[in-house]
Amino acid sequence: MAMSMGSDDGEPMMEMNTTPLIDVMLVLLIMFIITIPIQTHAVKIDLPQNAPPTDSVIDPVKNKVAIDAGGVITWNGAPIDLLTLRQYLQQSLRLPVEPELQFQPNAQTRYVVVDEVLAEIKRAGVTKLGFVGNEQYGNF
Repeated sequence: MAMSMGSDDGEPMMEMNTTPLIDVMLVLLIMFIITIPIQTHAVKIDLPQNAPPTDSVIDPVKNKVAIDAGGVITWNGAPIDLLTLRQYLQQSLRLPVEPELQFQPNAQTRYVVVDEVLAEIKRAGVTKLGFVGNEQYGNF
């Protein structure tokens, strides 16, 4: 590194000339960037697609949740489990107008199953709920 000597008065200047140092550093940086291999390592992961189903099982006017004597939950006649019920309820609440939900448990159904379904309906925040088939409980 060169050192500049003083001005006209004869005193030496003690400042280092950093221009060559910066030039060398820039050249090294450019060479380093050029020599880095292109990142070709990739991990292939099949992510689930969030596509709406082609055949909608949610009626925009009214949907019926029924429970038979064996405890099988059905949505508009199709058997489902509690997780699917939760998803259907969330999808129905995302509609512009909330559809009516009709609830029809069988008289012989265990209360535990009915209670679980009603808890899911309450957690979902359904406001339009109707009970169907209350006349079957008149003889008990």
